[in-house]
Amino acid sequence: MAELTDTTEETAEETEAAVDEAVEESTERAIEETSDVPVEETTDVSVEETSDVPVEETSDVPVEETSDVPVEEPAPEITETSAEEEMADAVVEALAPASPYDLPGDWYVIHSYSGYENKVKANLETRIQSMHMEDRIFEVHIPMEDVVEFKGGKKVTVPKKVFPGYILVRMSLDDDSWYAVRNTPGVTGFVAGNAQKPTPLSRREVERFLGVQEEEEKGKPRFKPEWDVGEQVRVVTGPFADFNGVIEELNVDQQKVVVLVNIFGRDTPVELGFEDIQKN
Repeated sequence: MAELTDTTEETAEETEAAVDEAVEESTERAIEETSDVPVEETTDVSVEETSDVPVEETSDVPVEETSDVPVEEPAPEITETSAEEEMADAVVEALAPASPYDLPGDWYVIHSYSGYENKVKANLETRIQSMHMEDRIFEVHIPMEDVVEFKGGKKVTVPKKVFPGYILVRMSLDDDSWYAVRNTPGVTGFVAGNAQKPTPLSRREVERFLGVQEEEEKGKPRFKPEWDVGEQVRVVTGPFADFNGVIEELNVDQQKVVVLVNIFGRDTPVELGFEDIQKN
């Protein structure tokens, strides 16, 4: 009975040892198998290249043109400064007198040496500043006009003095202002009235001398012929070129003259244009 028990115990121990050994072998085998499994490399995996993928081109797609569509332009922005400037200009224009006669002071005529009007004007303006007379002598004016003349057979527009030897002065007359003007170099005296108390120009005279006229008449030069009836001239064009003659008639409106030309010993009237003659 004792031998059977010992045999059973030995068999159990041997079985347990065999199980342990089998477990150990199976574990070692599993570890070896996992170490031999090849690891998948991701570096060799081919990446799909997008550069070879055809891209749809949009350049050939018709684009709707908007150039023909009317675009409403924005209204110009009105700044506060521009509005103030326009208002100021409107006020100045509204307050400006319609006639030079309505300006402060009166208009007087002074006489100077002919041909020295501009120099006398400059002398008087310098004297006004040096004597601080700006509050009594306001303006010095030489009336001018555009005149069409023929020079060398061509029409030429030149500025001319309306009244050579005379200058207009707008001033408040008193002893000091009279003295400043009268003693300016080149001034020979006041025109109209007595020497000490000259007479100012009337409204009609001021507006006529200073050229107050309709807008359509402004800028239209006046024609002034350089010849007079009875004056000897030379024909420069046409069949009578280089002939001398005497002006018998003069028509400024039509710019025509009748010249008596000596042909075969007798005076023959010939109608010519202003551009056909010259002074001898």
